[in-house]
Formats: sequence, structure tokens, C-alpha cells
Amino acid sequence: MKFKNCILLLFSVLLGNNVFSQTTAYIDKPYLQDFSVKHYLQDSSMQLRKVFTDKNGKVRILSSAWILQPHGGQFQYPGALLPDRSYVPMIGKKIKDMVIHERQFVYLDDKAVFSNAWAGNLYSKHDMPNARLFCAGPNFTFLVSDGKKLKIIQDSKILDEKALSGKEVSAIRFDALHNRFLILSSQSIDTYSLTTKELQPVFQGNDLTCFEIANNKIYVGTKNGYFVLQADSFKSLGNIQRKLPCTDLTTIAIVHDQVWFGSPLGAFMLRSDGGYNYYYGERWIPSNRVIHISAGEGQNVNILTTRGLGEIHFQKMTLYDKALTYEKQVRQRHIRYGFNSDISTLKHGDLSTFEMGQRDSDNLWTSMYLVSQLFRYKVTGDKEALDNCLESFEAMQRQFAITGMKGYFARGFERRGYHKFSPKQWDGGMTNGWVKSSNEEWDWRGTTSSDQTVGQMFALTLLAQNMDGEVKQKAVTLIDQLMTNIIENDWYLIDFDGKPTLWGKWNPEYVNSFSKTVGDRKLNSSNIIGFLQTAYHFTKKEIYKQKAYELMYKHGYLENLLRSLKEIGRVTEADGKLAAELSEDWNHSDDEMYFLGYWCLYPYAFTPELKKQYGAAIKEHWNFERPEKNGLWNLCYAMTGAKEFDKAETIWYLKEFPLDMIEWQVMNSHRKDIEPVPANFRGQTITQVLPPDERPELKHNRNLFKLDRPSNGQAELSAGDSFLLPYWMGRYLKVISAPQSLASRE
Repeated sequence: MKFKNCILLLFSVLLGNNVFSQTTAYIDKPYLQDFSVKHYLQDSSMQLRKVFTDKNGKVRILSSAWILQPHGGQFQYPGALLPDRSYVPMIGKKIKDMVIHERQFVYLDDKAVFSNAWAGNLYSKHDMPNARLFCAGPNFTFLVSDGKKLKIIQDSKILDEKALSGKEVSAIRFDALHNRFLILSSQSIDTYSLTTKELQPVFQGNDLTCFEIANNKIYVGTKNGYFVLQADSFKSLGNIQRKLPCTDLTTIAIVHDQVWFGSPLGAFMLRSDGGYNYYYGERWIPSNRVIHISAGEGQNVNILTTRGLGEIHFQKMTLYDKALTYEKQVRQRHIRYGFNSDISTLKHGDLSTFEMGQRDSDNLWTSMYLVSQLFRYKVTGDKEALDNCLESFEAMQRQFAITGMKGYFARGFERRGYHKFSPKQWDGGMTNGWVKSSNEEWDWRGTTSSDQTVGQMFALTLLAQNMDGEVKQKAVTLIDQLMTNIIENDWYLIDFDGKPTLWGKWNPEYVNSFSKTVGDRKLNSSNIIGFLQTAYHFTKKEIYKQKAYELMYKHGYLENLLRSLKEIGRVTEADGKLAAELSEDWNHSDDEMYFLGYWCLYPYAFTPELKKQYGAAIKEHWNFERPEKNGLWNLCYAMTGAKEFDKAETIWYLKEFPLDMIEWQVMNSHRKDIEPVPANFRGQTITQVLPPDERPELKHNRNLFKLDRPSNGQAELSAGDSFLLPYWMGRYLKVISAPQSLASRE
């Protein structure tokens, strides 16, 4: 039996991580991906009122001054709303309302209902100088109102007139099934029958703000929720709905068979499961106060706000198509000297203002991007992916070379003269640590941390595992030099000043100084054992196995790394000030260090027994993280061969990831459709995590249950670590298929 276990272990190691989850792969079929194209109002004195799209795909906006049209907008590059001068005679008209009828624009001014369609033949006078809203019926019949009176007109003939007592008309709709108009006021719904010419009140209510009719149902919005009426009986279909992103409704529309709502706090769409897709902030719309919603061209949805138009596009794409979109984003704006970098110098989301600079975690983000491109290359054979991977590897190699300290790598580097030098002085939570290199053109930054080391080992391990020849040898050499450096310096990363860096510490005296309930004791033990196993596997140097066993059994690192997460929690300053600070709340950066480190810990276990123990610890950690529905954590767990790793949630995560990764303002705490939970150590705020495109945090090392981000458009995240790593990992692990149309090629 022992011989059989050894053979199985050897077989799995020889295959690297190709013994993966045995689950059936997700078939990558096209789905509808949403993104926004925005157009901003140039004249703030104008009031925007309605937006429609005609059969030719032309979009026109009714304003208090004239008809406007969108101009020049693209995804992430906003356009403007400019006057429509295509019909010169329209410029002087006092247009009060606009509708779409038979997929053509129809207008209301102080004299008539008219259109430029149908050869201009539609011009029906209404003799109501203060007319301000109207609705089209059959055979070019129109109901026109000034808010108090109603007129039914056709071919400039007044067919009927009615007066509303004590009511102010706010909206009119035509109910084709019953051949009647519906008239909304703040207290009631009235009907006007074209058959009987009778005006009748049919529903009484309070604070009614908007309505829409479809499929024999009337959706009625109020200042505190919405309800649905049966259109033939006006009986209520269920209770008023108040579990909404915002209950104060400004408009309702049925667009492409979906129910859409507008509010002072964004727009939202009713899903088939009863939940809502929420479109808040400038990721989607120019401002949050929504005025009108209508169908756009194709699957598009027009959302008109006080500051402009947001066109929500729904485009068919596969996850592979989405990945290629992100590949372009990374290469165009986020590669700095081969590093994968976020940018945080934007001026209100204007991508022409971005500047790249060294960031604290560029090394970690780069390792994740590098591995994404390595996986992409292994899956597709794409030479571009290989080139991207090797470019980032060159940057990571230079981090070692530029320090002049064998086995010690820099946090980052920059051309000389762009950083102030204040070595080892506390600088807003991070030591500055800039050093002049031997090359007079360059400076490098020390203060290298444990998470940077995880990044290096994650990338170097997978390069060593998946590449051959010179690239593999370079990766193995760096693993060897890094681990030798740590061992020779008594399990510390020693900085340029001869002292340990703040976080690069795996020494037993340091690690075991923490209470067993402090997460760093478990984390550092897990990471360093994984590093040593990897170093032994690729170098065959006995010192790495010897030191690993020494840490595991003499210093309790095996017990540490196997300790249940249920035991991790807060401690007081009685256990040490640093311990209290580290355990103040759950550290999501630790999760990232764990899961990336598992690629060193699990595959290269010294024995089947250890591998089984590691697998159980990884599974427990994954179960703790399941509420986040983080695709990367799920796939790192799938690496262990798990049959169940929440594949459906992983695909949901990837599909719901926003194409626009500018960090726009996101606010969710006001929502009535989410269920809060009591304050807790893990920082979980609500029962169900929000989709990535509705929440403020997208990075894997942040709290995905965070609800709000007040800042607006000051940074853009790179997709290289956040999306591309989990997507290409899923492809590499064979749990996501090639795009269906390309499956035969790969």
C-alpha cells in the first residue's frame, strides 16, 4: 500500500498540476455582456426629458431647449449631447413632448402633433397652446393634455374633449388590448375608451409617480416601491414591492421584454429570479437621477439622467471574447517596464490623463498576470501570450539583479530622480525604502514583503513546472537563490540596511510569538513550507527538505498550517500590540497569499499523508471563503482535484465582471434589496455577495462584501490579475472550455 501511494504521488508530481478537477468543463457559449457608452450634457441649464431610438437606430433626446443627439461616444471614452440640426425647421419649434410611434419620432409643440416621417404628412393641430404631453393611439389618433384637460385628435380634428377635476396628468399610455388610454396622476389612474368615449377613474392611490403597461399588466411606481395591476380588472397582483435598490421611482419602462426602473439613485432591471441588476454611478450612467428609460438599437437600453445619456449595450460574447478585451486593456494602459500596474492618477475617469508609477504591490500583480499569460500560452500556444509572459519574467528577474544582493529582490524600480529617499521612515503605512542602484540611471525600492515573496514563488514555480530550457533554468535558479537567502538569514528577508523587512519574516521565534488565534502564525507557516517543498522538488537539494521538516516538526509549522480557521480571531494587546493590530479584522490579503501559495504547498507535498492533510486544510479554507464567490479561490481549490468547487459561481463571477474597470463611485448601503448581517470578524456585511459589476471592490485581496466607495474615477484597475488569472486558470485546469466556435482549433 505504501508503494502504491508513493507511485501515485510520483505520478501526480510528474504531471505537475495536470491532475485536476474531474468535473465536466463549462462550455463557453456566447452570453449577453453589458457595458455602457455615455454622452454628457454640455449645457447644465438645459433639462433633459425623454430619449427614444427610431427604426434607423437614430437616438434623439428631448430637452427644455431643443432636440439633442449623442455624438462621439465610445466605451470608456464619453461623447456629448449636441443639438440635432438635421431638420433646420425644427430648431425654432417649441417642442414639449416626444414619443416613438411605429418606430418613428413624433413630436408635440404648442400647435400640433407632427413628424418628419411619412413624408411629413403627419401634422395634426390640437388647439391647446399649453399642451405638454401626449400619447399615440391607433390610426394616428392622439391624446393630448396640458395636465388638466384632455383632447383626442386625428388629422387636426378634435374627436373628443375631457376635463380632469382636481388631478394633474403626469403620464399617458395606450392599452392596445382594450383600445383605451390610461392616464396617470399622483392619486389615480383613469381610462379613456376610444370605443365608448368615456373617461373613468379605475384606481385610487397615493404618491403615484410613473407607470407602464405590457402583457395585460400595469406596473405602477410610487415614491415608496411599485405594484402590479391586472390591466383588465385593475386588481392588484400581489403586494407592493419595496425590496428594491431604491424605492423612490421616477420612471418605469418595458424594454426588450424586461422591466426597468429609474430612481434618484440609479436604474435597475427586474431579473427572472426576482432580483435586480443595478446600474449605479458613472460606470453606467452620467448621473444617478434617472429621468427616462427606453429601448435602444438592437439590445441596447437608453437611460436618460439629469447629466446625460447612458446607453447600456448588451453584446453577445464568450468568456474568451471578454478575456481578449481585457488583454488589450492591460497592454494599452497597464504595462510598465514589463510590470502589471494599476493606475491611480485619473482625472474623473479620463483615460487620457493616466500616469504609471511604481506601486506597493506591482510585483504581486505582475506575478499573477505573468501566470495568466503562461496559462494562456499553455492552453492556446499563442506566441503573443508567451511574449507577454517572458516580458514580465524579465521585469521580475531584474528585481533580483538590480539590488546587487544575491537572492533578494526589490519591491520595484524606477528611473533615477522620481522618488524621495527616506529609508526606513514610516511613510503613511509603508516605509519608503528607495535606494540608488549601481546603475546611475535607476533607483530601486526595498521593504520587500511576504506577499511579494508569495508572488515571486507563485510565478517561479509555475514557470519551472510548465517551461523548458533556459526559462525553466532561470526560474529554478531564482527559487534556489531566494530560498538560500532566506535560510542563511535565519528565515528573514534582509533589506539594504542589514535589517529584516517589516513583513518578510518566517523565523520560528517571530511566527510562534503570535497567539495560535492570530492568522499570521498559520499563514507564514503555510507559505514557507510550500516554498521549501517547491525548492526541493526542482533543485533536489536536501537542505530544503531538511529545513522544511525541521520547521514542521521541531517548530510546529505543520500544526500551525493545519490549524482550523475556526480558531482564528481577534486578540487583545495582552498578546502583543502587533498581534492585536493583525487580528483586528480578517485580512483578505492573507487569503490571496494562502491561495497562491497553495500552488507550492499542495502539488509538491513530500508524502501522500502530507498531501492529504494539506488538501483538508485547503478545503476548509475554501469553505470559509465560499460566500465571496471568488472565482480565483474556487479555481485554486479545483487545482487539488476537487470535484465540487462551485463551478457555477465561478462562471457567474467571470460573466458579471465589469468591462469598465475604472474605480467609479459605487454606493449600495441604501439598498432595500440586500439583507444586512451583524458586524463580524470577517467583514461580511450582507447575506449574499453582490455581483462584481455592482460592488466597489474587484481586487482579490480586498473585502468583496464592502458596499460603498465614495471616490469617483481616480483610478483604473488592471484586469491582468483580477480577471485574466482566474479565466486562464480555468482554461488551464480544463474546467472552462475553449469558445465553442474555436474549440476545434485548440
